[in-house]
Amino acid sequence: MGLKAIAALLVLVLWMSVGWAQQKPAPAPAQPAAPQIDLNAASRDDLMNLEGIGEVRADAIIRARPFKAKTELVERRLIPESLYEKIADKVMARPPPAATPTPATRPPAGQQRRT
Repeated sequence: MGLKAIAALLVLVLWMSVGWAQQKPAPAPAQPAAPQIDLNAASRDDLMNLEGIGEVRADAIIRARPFKAKTELVERRLIPESLYEKIADKVMARPPPAATPTPATRPPAGQQRRT
């Protein structure tokens, strides 16, 4: 093997080692986030699974429904702000389904209403 071939081989080895050194390891897969608990629909047991929410607070949350926003937990003084900061990313307040209004009964077109 000639001197040029050895030099070319060394250059190739150095080039490859620099390329490998610059590669970053693949990021670890993120763990899926736990689904948020809906304050307007959660069971007592679901609420009690939250840190700092026991039987008394779970019952108070259920009695205070419906919530328009999860911040109402603090605004209505159901939990202290320090506890809210711990659970805020685990809860949500989905608006309750609107009650479907019953349509007024109208007589068919051309008929008079009875009084």
